[in-house]
Amino acid sequence: QVQLVESGGGLVQPGGSLRLSCAASGIIFSINTMGWYRQAPGKQREFVARITSGGSTVYADSVKGRFTISRDNAKNTVYLQMNSLKPEDTAVYYCNTPRIGPGPDYWGQGTQVTVSS
Repeated sequence: QVQLVESGGGLVQPGGSLRLSCAASGIIFSINTMGWYRQAPGKQREFVARITSGGSTVYADSVKGRFTISRDNAKNTVYLQMNSLKPEDTAVYYCNTPRIGPGPDYWGQGTQVTVSS
């Protein structure tokens, strides 16, 4: 059974930093592309960043230069370092990995990030 468990969310002031973690189980983590998405109140879920098994990264324009995605295959964990946070970064952040084969992607339960003074 695949499980993705996010942690590290919280309340932070504008300009602050947070690091999110996503611990994966039930998959061969080292071969999976891992991603982060977010959903703000009243908005659709949107792509934030992803990292391939080889370490290649892609970022949404809105977070480029502020967020960094990384992975530790020994710990089956993907991270999202978020710096220079803005109020518009407030959202529930979800960890994602595509299913290998037919069927929907796997998602974590989400972790709340609130950027406010």
